[in-house]
Amino acid sequence: SSMAGLRVHSLLVTGANRGIGLGLVQQVLGIPNPPEWVFAACRDPKGERAQELKNLASRHPNLVIIPLEVTDPASIKAAAARVGEQLGGSGLNLLINNAGIAKLNLLDTETLEDMSQVYTTNTVGPLLLSQAFLPLLKKAAQGSPGSALSCSKAAIINMSSYGGSIASPSGWDLMQVVSYRCSKAALNMLTKCQSLGYREHGVLCAALHPGWVQTDMGRSAGHMPPMTVDASARGMLKVLSSLSEKDTGTFLDWEGNVVPW
Repeated sequence: SSMAGLRVHSLLVTGANRGIGLGLVQQVLGIPNPPEWVFAACRDPKGERAQELKNLASRHPNLVIIPLEVTDPASIKAAAARVGEQLGGSGLNLLINNAGIAKLNLLDTETLEDMSQVYTTNTVGPLLLSQAFLPLLKKAAQGSPGSALSCSKAAIINMSSYGGSIASPSGWDLMQVVSYRCSKAALNMLTKCQSLGYREHGVLCAALHPGWVQTDMGRSAGHMPPMTVDASARGMLKVLSSLSEKDTGTFLDWEGNVVPW
């Protein structure tokens, strides 16, 4: 498998109950040497929207579902503690900040409330999660001293979007989604800041554009996106397996191409 190069002891995916998050969890459980621990975080693990995830967990003892509300610092702290406990003395290799929301507003209808909520979820959430999980990421990095940066060592991957690219404002006629675009442009800057701040700890940081994918969010503009969740998730895992020192602080798509800032 092209993803066989991704050898991680543990990873955590936020927003893992549906869409791209669930797709990543499914794909990673299927690789030849799956992680010892896959942590799937979602807001309501007991709810019906997490049923598919629960079905997966019943078949995969290495899959642990973690309750997490990414806008709530107390929830984040509790999730980090639970993951740390489960890992025992070992660290977390890979944090994938995938949870995100979009509001289908036009430029003229954006509101303070929607701008704030989208930014809090899509930008502040990944900041707080990375802070909370940094001790576990550092521990993982210390576990492979001397080796170059890679996702197998320690990494933070922020799920961004082409919609956050200032250089190529694609899809404007399709979806203005100003609050979403602004939150992803800010997430790209956060990724750059994290790559600079966490390099000394041995943690690679990158932003990924998953493509325009057939999820609830992807379909919300009323058009059928071109890409399946499986194809996107497979592509991204392949990209993750090939990331190295030179890729920290970059913005790449599901095929490994550089996306313009």
